[in-house]
Amino acid sequence: MPARVHAIIVARPGSSARAQLLRTLDALRSQTTPPAAITLVMCGDAASARESGAIASSVEGIIQARGSTSFADAVELARPRVLEGSAVWLLAHDTAPHERALERLVGTLERSPSAAIVAPKLVQTDNDREIVSLGLSMTTLGRAVELAAGELDQGQHDGSDDALGADIRGMLIRSEVRDALRPDPALAGADQGLDLGVRARLGGGRVVLAPSARVSVSPDGPGALPTARGRRAFATRLAQLHRRLVYAPAIAVPFHWLSLLPLALWRSMTDLVSKRPEAVAPEWAAAVTAMFRFGAIARSRARIRSFRTSSWSSIAPLRVSSSDLRRRLDDGHGSEGGAASELRFFSGGGAWAVLGALVVSLATFTMVLAWPVLGGGALLPMRETVGALWSDAAWGLRGLGVDVVGPADPFAGVLAVLGSLWPGAPSFSLVLLWVLALPLAVLGGWFAATRVTDRAGLRIFAGIVWALAPTFLTALVDGRPAGVLVHLLLPWLFHAAAVSHRSWGAAGAASILFAAVAACAPSLAPALLLLWVVALGITLSGARIRGAVRLLWVPVPAVALFAPLVLWQLSRGDLLSVLADPGAVWNGPQATGDAAGRLALATGFPTSDMAGWASWLGVEVAPWVGVLLAPLALLALASSVAPRWRAGVTLLVVALAGLATAFLAVGIAVSFAQGVPVAIWPGSGLSLAWVGVTGAALVTLDTALSMPRVRVLSAAVAALSIAVCAVPALAAFHADSSQLRDGPASTLPAYVAAQAGADRQTGTLVLTPQNDGGLATEVAWGGSETLSAQTTILSTATEMRGADLTTLAVDLLSARDFDAADELGNTGISYVLVAQVSGEESDRARSLRTAAVTSLDQRAGFVQAGSTDRGVLYRLEAEASPRDPLSSAQQATARLVITIQLVLVLAALLLSVPTRASRRAARARSRIVGLAPEEPLVLPRHPEDREGPDDHEDPRASLNDAGAPAADGTTGDGSSDAQETDAHREQDERSDHDR
Repeated sequence: MPARVHAIIVARPGSSARAQLLRTLDALRSQTTPPAAITLVMCGDAASARESGAIASSVEGIIQARGSTSFADAVELARPRVLEGSAVWLLAHDTAPHERALERLVGTLERSPSAAIVAPKLVQTDNDREIVSLGLSMTTLGRAVELAAGELDQGQHDGSDDALGADIRGMLIRSEVRDALRPDPALAGADQGLDLGVRARLGGGRVVLAPSARVSVSPDGPGALPTARGRRAFATRLAQLHRRLVYAPAIAVPFHWLSLLPLALWRSMTDLVSKRPEAVAPEWAAAVTAMFRFGAIARSRARIRSFRTSSWSSIAPLRVSSSDLRRRLDDGHGSEGGAASELRFFSGGGAWAVLGALVVSLATFTMVLAWPVLGGGALLPMRETVGALWSDAAWGLRGLGVDVVGPADPFAGVLAVLGSLWPGAPSFSLVLLWVLALPLAVLGGWFAATRVTDRAGLRIFAGIVWALAPTFLTALVDGRPAGVLVHLLLPWLFHAAAVSHRSWGAAGAASILFAAVAACAPSLAPALLLLWVVALGITLSGARIRGAVRLLWVPVPAVALFAPLVLWQLSRGDLLSVLADPGAVWNGPQATGDAAGRLALATGFPTSDMAGWASWLGVEVAPWVGVLLAPLALLALASSVAPRWRAGVTLLVVALAGLATAFLAVGIAVSFAQGVPVAIWPGSGLSLAWVGVTGAALVTLDTALSMPRVRVLSAAVAALSIAVCAVPALAAFHADSSQLRDGPASTLPAYVAAQAGADRQTGTLVLTPQNDGGLATEVAWGGSETLSAQTTILSTATEMRGADLTTLAVDLLSARDFDAADELGNTGISYVLVAQVSGEESDRARSLRTAAVTSLDQRAGFVQAGSTDRGVLYRLEAEASPRDPLSSAQQATARLVITIQLVLVLAALLLSVPTRASRRAARARSRIVGLAPEEPLVLPRHPEDREGPDDHEDPRASLNDAGAPAADGTTGDGSSDAQETDAHREQDERSDHDR
């Protein structure tokens, strides 16, 4: 039996710490085997401790240290006061040993001659039946693993006595090895105890657990890990990296050092997939810190060398393997089954509704599938290669104009994604979009309805109503790709955004959809931001801080995509141009600000012809068609007095925001089509309004109409009215009143398209005489004007952007004698096309076009390549100069913009990736939003649900002998984000081995 036990207490000042210290000293005095001496190390002001008789009389000495002194350094300060032959008992001001704790620790040390360290069972101060820690181990990659933590103490671990390490609080170190086993200042909390255990094992000793010796601890003492989540994650990750560099063979240390930053990048990605974005910053901080701790690493390696007598293989049996951790996660039957049965997509008729919509779509657009390219309206061909599509989506040289360098429209990124789905012929992706638009709309409406109701019939009703919306059918008939995409994306945005406060997965998905919707319809951005602010305020009013943090992320990717364009337009004093419709500017039919236009908008129609009814019934009768939408509107208004009136009112606010956007849009004209101002398309605002109206109607049908027959009759009348309203639009294609055409593969002559194959940067100057006697000039690069090459920095320009070719174009058609071919060739232009204005050509335009052809025929250096249906084409005899590349400064700007955008979009994508644990967590909550009160579903606990980002305080794993889950808490807002556990992280780093 040791002759003496010297207790070292590390304390910090403060009123709560003083009370805990007095409790600890009382507990030491009450020990059946009291320590021979107690030394108190105050990390901070020690005056109050010295003046306190209760404290001063209980200790043999008080040492004052700096407030920033670590636990290990504080123990080192007290070491000279420990007499020879005394065992050291490490305590803190918040560690109160139970009455027989020291007696049992000493007894265990006496009975175990090979034991270098004896560790007690740590329990909660306010609940001594909950285990805080009993033994530590680590994986092959150095991650600390709690053998028992957060469990109800029922004596299930009292038979365990051998461990690789233990929490440093309450450790009793044998006198013979206390000089060699000093806590490492480079570590913190329990990681110090694990390191002492590893060094003891390498020195021929071992760590023995004494479960009968109990010590009550608090979570915020000097010997514990930091309680702040970020600091705790930093400390545990830094400890793992430190152990990796210290325990590895000398020859492997450089390779481990070089892997720190790549591993930080990989783990950041896995953190986002695991819905733990708060762990990314600590990950990088720990990696950078570990890289430059050369002195601490050298000292730690020296301590091991000075005491080591055994091989590293001696600790291998006590490590925790990845299979041991995975065993706790495996539920034996996967995670599928619950979600499908809850959705009831197939059994509830959703699949049949989508299939029926596909049949209607094929009947409506019978010949479209035979077209390689879709044309008409605002449609243009796409680039021939996927690489060119993504080039159009990046900051740099634009596909129109000469030397126009600047940001791309975010819509170009959406088109790049769409075109990448059919990489062999990106233009055909628009054909498929048109054919699949109706079934995709039904699918989106059905899923959006799952946030409002669980009735299968009402979900089908919502899908049909959403697919037959007048604004959507008008966009399909008129050939407006941005309007079609907005309508297809909005229900998914509603589906994700409605629960974005619950989980990072939903917030990530909502952020991507928010960016996509804003990219397709920038005019919706103010309304979406307004609704986002309202949702943020509601979340904050409920004191759901973590939910508010998730909501803050939702607009971030959109801000990143729009920021370059906003700064560009702002620097030119034209900020309102950011709201311009992207893509090709088409002066097509749409509602205006007059009385007829306002009536059409108020009844949900984006054009004054009321979705084709004007050609069927006449202009005078057509406005009465709006009555067909009255049943749906009445159902929506009734939601404000329904039992779920909060949800109804919120959806009506969405409808009002969309309607206000549509009314304001028709009064804003910032784009120009050949000099003619074109107002913003109001259909996008009406699509947003349709979300609110449809959702509010569902609220009424789901809760206010309690009698099934009344509910079915009301839904049937509303759906039938909307179906009748959609008839002219669905018949427009066969009645030849649609704008859709078998679009040309190129808007330029076939000769240019052939010469510019594979999207070569071949420049074509297009001269179009106007009916008012003016001359429109445009420069297109490649084999065609393409949809992704369109840019609002040119379509909204009121002054010349890039090189000014106006004077050169006029001189080209005049009698001035100059080398026009050489000047054009220096700009990279190889062809000149004299085109005819679309529509009816005036005498002045025809006269100017004839004069232009005559002038070019007489100019040297120009050879007429032929007369085509697109105009008369000339080519330059001499080879044109290549297009000027970006300057070094422009390249740096492009790299910076692209990098920032890619990082944020990639982060959003990783957050949105579902995992098995996140799906299980989502099923633990009702899909329906707006229930009062909103209660979580009660499902059986699973090991993989042990912790989530909101209740995740210690990123270390917890493992017990039976494989039971550790106890967990819940978040303040009831959220239950799930995350992947450390077993998956170990697999991610399997190639990076520790010794």
